[in-house]
Amino acid sequence: MKELKTSYIAKEINGTLIGYDKVIGGIFNFLNAARKGDAVIRHWIDEKGVEIAARKGISCVITQNPKGNAIKTAEKLELPIIITEKIELANAFAINWAINKFANDSIRVVITGTNGKSTTAHMIYHILKEAGYCTYTNTDSKSEFNTLIDPMVAKQIAEFGEKIDAMVIEVSEVQGWLDNIMKDHAYLMTSAIDPDVVVITNVALDHIGLVNSIEETFDETSGAVKAINKENSHLILNNDDPLVKKMENLTPAKNIIFFGNNAQISNNENGIVYNGNIIIKKNDLPFKGNHFIQNIMAAIGAVISLNIDHKTIEHAVKTYKPLKRRFTIINNNPYIIDDFAHNPDGIRATIENAALMSNGNFFVVSAIRGSRGEIINQVNAEAIADGLQNIHYKLIVTSSNDVVDNLNIVTEDEKKVFVDTLENRGIKYIFYKRLYDALEEVLNLADNKDTILLIGAQGMDPANELLEKILKSKKKLITN
Repeated sequence: MKELKTSYIAKEINGTLIGYDKVIGGIFNFLNAARKGDAVIRHWIDEKGVEIAARKGISCVITQNPKGNAIKTAEKLELPIIITEKIELANAFAINWAINKFANDSIRVVITGTNGKSTTAHMIYHILKEAGYCTYTNTDSKSEFNTLIDPMVAKQIAEFGEKIDAMVIEVSEVQGWLDNIMKDHAYLMTSAIDPDVVVITNVALDHIGLVNSIEETFDETSGAVKAINKENSHLILNNDDPLVKKMENLTPAKNIIFFGNNAQISNNENGIVYNGNIIIKKNDLPFKGNHFIQNIMAAIGAVISLNIDHKTIEHAVKTYKPLKRRFTIINNNPYIIDDFAHNPDGIRATIENAALMSNGNFFVVSAIRGSRGEIINQVNAEAIADGLQNIHYKLIVTSSNDVVDNLNIVTEDEKKVFVDTLENRGIKYIFYKRLYDALEEVLNLADNKDTILLIGAQGMDPANELLEKILKSKKKLITN
């Protein structure tokens, strides 16, 4: 691979180079982690950041927003700086460069959609590892590395440390910075990866404020399909989602596998089948909920397209352990289920599946989404009301004020629209500002035979640790 120069980067990302042309001697990186020779990508940088970069001996800074005296300071310190109108172009370039340099002959799978991306990606990763592939994935329990806001994926690939045989990359279907959508996010990232397989889980309304209609969500999500440029690529589509089905007409890919009802990969009373042949028996499935079975079918479609043998798939699915906060069982007496459900479709499906598993009383503790706006909290509350219809329940709502950072604080307007929506739907609830208090209350109310469902995004993330503290203190009281 030829030398990478600042002038070439600037040209490729529609940027302007200020300073002299210089060879990049390292990798694409964050400022705080950068080493000598690295290229730093930051959405914004000021003169202090430029001074830190110069002291570290980095090759150049790439930014969308130079603040204060950043440019003058860079010129004074003879540090090349590239200014681009869209930082996502820089991060897409970095991903593509890292793949070509460190994993050029790897198999590449992209997963996107509104719900189920992380579980599907993680299961594909598990199956490929079971098949003997040295596999990279950007999927983690908090879905923090599926964006083009920063160079994390490029950094992880460059620092992987082993020869990468396969890559399973989760792509956010919609992404933005503050209230500004990063238009064509899925298209840009998928194009940079140049995948052999693309999986679309579903299309549903989320990220309200960045997109405001299901049509906009479709346009953004379908970018991953439009980015396929090889006829021999495989496309795995959800047959049960009409919008996803439409995507088969947006690609040159000839190899399309559908999963869902009346599809090549489907679920029946015997288990999951592919073209009539059982891949895994019903009793061997790690999850029984409908939305998890959809994720399993999507993952099976991806690995079948890569010619992984059925016995390997069966064993890998049987032994699969879920990501943290993906319908995770964190306690047995009472039965406590923790799930990241944070948008309407995910909330409805999670409540439905958890209620089916309940043999005693059914409790739901829901964290309001902080600093995400009134609309998403209104539709999330509507989804909770939908899920609780015809169910005997007790609902506890929390703002999680004691555990969230300043990026996830629930505003008074967000709380008001959430609880007003519940009240308008006739849903009874108890409200606590603090997550600790909400969890303590539900443990006081629940018996060992009952089921407790914890749902919500960042506001519910610390619940497991808090529950451990509460349970330990309860045991001490009983002992004393």
